[in-house]
Amino acid sequence: MVARTFTVAFEGVEARLVEVQCALSAGLPGFSVVGLPDKAVSEAKERVRAALAAMSIALPSKRITVNLSPADLPKEGSHFDLPIALCLLAALDILPGDVVETVVSLGELSLDGRLIPVIGALPAAMTAAEADRALLCPRACGPEAAWVGATQVLAAGSLDQVIRHFTGQAPLTPAEAGEVPRPNHARDLREVKGQERAKRALEIAAAGRHHLLMVGTPGSGKSMLAARLPGILPPLTAAEALETSMIHSLAGLLSEGGISRERPFREPHHTASMAAIVGGGKGAKPGEISLAHHGVLFLDELPEFPRAVLETLRQPIETGDVVVARANAHVRYPSRFLLIAAANPCKCGYMTDPARACARVPNCGEDYLGRISGPLMDRFDLRVDVPPVAFTDLDLPPSGDSSAQVAARVAAARRVQERRFAGKPGLTVNADAEGRILDEIATPDAEGRGLLTRVAERFGLSARAYHRVLRVARTIADLDASTEVRGPHIAEAVAYRIALNERALPR
Repeated sequence: MVARTFTVAFEGVEARLVEVQCALSAGLPGFSVVGLPDKAVSEAKERVRAALAAMSIALPSKRITVNLSPADLPKEGSHFDLPIALCLLAALDILPGDVVETVVSLGELSLDGRLIPVIGALPAAMTAAEADRALLCPRACGPEAAWVGATQVLAAGSLDQVIRHFTGQAPLTPAEAGEVPRPNHARDLREVKGQERAKRALEIAAAGRHHLLMVGTPGSGKSMLAARLPGILPPLTAAEALETSMIHSLAGLLSEGGISRERPFREPHHTASMAAIVGGGKGAKPGEISLAHHGVLFLDELPEFPRAVLETLRQPIETGDVVVARANAHVRYPSRFLLIAAANPCKCGYMTDPARACARVPNCGEDYLGRISGPLMDRFDLRVDVPPVAFTDLDLPPSGDSSAQVAARVAAARRVQERRFAGKPGLTVNADAEGRILDEIATPDAEGRGLLTRVAERFGLSARAYHRVLRVARTIADLDASTEVRGPHIAEAVAYRIALNERALPR
């Protein structure tokens, strides 16, 4: 007799259905797991054996073979413990085989039979819904998986509870979705003294998802400005929240089963490796650029990042996804993020400060910022100087608009873009527009076209830079509640594009 049940194996953000088969046969007693398992899956037999022994269930003196089908799909992780145990119990006629076949299960077993939470419950629930099956998972994973809503989620605390459920002694209550944490933006833009130009650039970046580079002396407020960006971004839509949470579920970042509508804000240190930023390692896990999907990736001290790591950002910025290719894995992760970067003007940081003049001007700045390649610099839509704030200004009362006021304008501009791109797959904000669609939405008036032509000729803008200026101008027009892109909108967009050209930076 062969008993069957189902579980999942993860390939990127996808959870592929895996059939777990268990057969008892005559021969020397043994317990083997086949079907391309990794070390954690191969060790499952010992955890299952100990968990069953803790419940006074002895394995028969037969040969036990567990097959994970399809056999050519790599199986990784400890979440195979529970489906293997269910399949074995069904083969022993302790659980009804026809009922066990109707569920998709995942969970790690402790030696005393408790179910330990695992990663990936949310994508597993989506796969179970597509297969029209219920999902069985550890109790701690239930609130997370229940967010799918299209399938029944059963969450148990131990293997004993699972047995009692399938035998009808104590049915499990379906899990309920966890509460959505409320965003708490304690940091306000009004706390930043001065820097009105940088605040305006931050507002434009948030409204159209335009990449922003801030260059300024140490302590001028670059990191302080970036930390207040989440407070002006609109919340995630339901579809965006689910897509982002699937990635965070695979990374084990969802807490208490709650799916947040707050956009992710990732700020890796400049010592991060390429695998940490792009993705990789064992199982080709998602990196920071995927964890920042639909959110913000903040790279402080940009020139200090390894050159090879920075260059890997170029392709995801353009395509919105990244392919992690390894010898034993080839997975695709979404990575449509807003890149915010900060840098000092030179190694010592004071090249532009007349009071503390750098002794190596201009070579110091050219060498330091020259670590950022021209193609990567070309992908920054907005470039802004962040000059030092005078000590006398620090005692002045807060100035400018609050984060709530800026957030309202950003939300209004995003609503305009949502209506503009309705029914156009892959387009959500102005930064996504290209080709014919960009020509339709961002064709400037005669004044604006003439200005842009003169700037392109004077500064030698690339085709990419030309189109990025148009996208930024369209966002500025949206913030201005204008249906047309006019000369002043082009002028402001151009001003942010060439703001750092005097330092001989790549355009």
